Amino acid sequence: MLCLEESCCEEISLRDIAFVQLDAFANYSRTPAQTDPSLQKKAPVKGKGPASKKKQGHKFVIDCTTAETDSVLETSQFEKFLKEKIKVDGKAGNLGETVAVSRDKSKIVVTAEGLFSKRYLKYLSKKFLKKQQVVHSPRMRDFLRIVSTNKSTYELKYYNIQENDDDAGDE
Repeated sequence: MLCLEESCCEEISLRDIAFVQLDAFANYSRTPAQTDPSLQKKAPVKGKGPASKKKQGHKFVIDCTTAETDSVLETSQFEKFLKEKIKVDGKAGNLGETVAVSRDKSKIVVTAEGLFSKRYLKYLSKKFLKKQQVVHSPRMRDFLRIVSTNKSTYELKYYNIQENDDDAGDE
């Protein structure tokens, strides 16, 4: 587009010169790696090298041997309860492939991919004992407790209630 006025052409040319100078200054302040694409670092490729990791799996064991040998608790009912009540993505009973509950004699094994809380298993175990308390006449929660024996294991144990024979004989 041509302009007939001389003052207008001078303004445009001054603007063009100012933009060229700003562009040259911007290129001058950049590092060589920013201007030359061959010097730029490439992003690491997923799935190769030490950067790739497997999904973290957790395996928790609830040992019910003492309660089952005394025929106080049935592990089959406990396993069924856990399968129904464990929540995955906010839905109970929706275990899918992420969580697996299995029984090995008197031990219940819960295997989970990704994040899973051991404390959640303790909560569900207490809930199961509370539910059994209503069904059975002796209150199971009154004499059974859930104790962590190591990092990935809970065990059902009896409370240590020791009666003093000396006190009972004096009265």
